[in-house]
Amino acid sequence: MAAETLTDVIEVLEAAYPPARAESWDAVGLVTGDPAQVVRRVLLAVDPVSAVAEEALEWGADLIVVHHPLYLRGTTSVATTTPKGRLLHTLIKHDIALYTAHTNADVANPGVSDALARAVGLVGDLVPLKPFPDDPWRGLGRIGELPREMPLGEFAALVANGLPETSWGIRVAGDPSRPVSKVAVSGGAGDSLLGTAAAAGVDVFLTADLRHHPASEFVESGGPALIDAAHWATEWPWLDSAASILHASGVTVETRVSATVTDAWTKGY
Repeated sequence: MAAETLTDVIEVLEAAYPPARAESWDAVGLVTGDPAQVVRRVLLAVDPVSAVAEEALEWGADLIVVHHPLYLRGTTSVATTTPKGRLLHTLIKHDIALYTAHTNADVANPGVSDALARAVGLVGDLVPLKPFPDDPWRGLGRIGELPREMPLGEFAALVANGLPETSWGIRVAGDPSRPVSKVAVSGGAGDSLLGTAAAAGVDVFLTADLRHHPASEFVESGGPALIDAAHWATEWPWLDSAASILHASGVTVETRVSATVTDAWTKGY
């Protein structure tokens, strides 16, 4: 059987996560690598940082697929005097390609929020919280149901158990005894969707990076309960989904989901 090339792997990724669906400000796609190079091992991670590059080197990866872009804004230098420059030099020296699927993975079906929803116990069909006008099955966030109505505090425990542990943990806004069954989730920073979650009539909204004032005003106005988790943790479940898509496509590559915690917050007191 012929070896897979980087082009072969990218074709699968872009069928699942079309670059055209990325936000206009985003930077997705191939960052570094020769499209003709052979790919046998693919490491999947949330962040393109030095710890992930070290893991790729140790494991012998030919490609790193990440969620977050390395360069979201333009740059005039990739010198090793900067962390991102050093990372690029390391990858190029060792023939490790780097590929990003960011907002195009957020809105995919299945995408980042589908994986988050399943990780915290939602069942049945998942529908976008903010669907595309031309495709009701794609869009930001997901709405789903719990297998039964339960107190908010019990659901919060499911979230804590379903997501990887971080120093951030999870924070809950709302009465722990409040009954919840209909849930909205959005991987990554989701406070721009607070109003959308309220309008959707959900009982609780799970996301990350919620700010004090919007969250306080939201709860005071009688909106759904809120659960705020670490940004990295809410996006990490997607890695296994992306790996499964590669395997289901028939490309003969070995995949590894990085367990390296790259959340920016390293210690809580």
